[in-house]
Amino acid sequence: MKHYTYDEWLQYVRNEITGKTREEVENHLYTCDQCLEVYLQAVTANESSLPILSNETSFTDAVMAEVSKKQGMVSDTKFAEKKSNKKKPFYKQAAFHYLLAAAATILLTFTGAFQSLATYANSLETKQVQEKRPSMTEGMMNKTFAWMDSLEKKEANKK
Repeated sequence: MKHYTYDEWLQYVRNEITGKTREEVENHLYTCDQCLEVYLQAVTANESSLPILSNETSFTDAVMAEVSKKQGMVSDTKFAEKKSNKKKPFYKQAAFHYLLAAAATILLTFTGAFQSLATYANSLETKQVQEKRPSMTEGMMNKTFAWMDSLEKKEANKK
């Protein structure tokens, strides 16, 4: 992971980098706590060059008014879309989808598909239990002990 320097974060805070680089820096900022600390230091150091709000409450009110306007425009377009699409065909309605899912479930239940799936899953489970092989570590230990035993036998035969 590439970490950004303090100077690079200052450039970011001062808006002196290109769009693609800015996007990379922002994505990195979401994932790196170390760079977040450096970024916060750069913001604190550059705080004096940021614009000062003379009246914070009026600024907040202006922002909220703009947000309300945008939400009103969005809700107006949604209302217009609902008016134009008032009557949906039956196959696009949620109730039809629920009925179709219920019918498929009943059909699969009565044909025994779920039972055969359960039997198949059970057979797979029992095969895995029966085919229990020793772990690689156990195999290495067994081979080592067998080798040591053969060395002991050779030493005993020499005496």
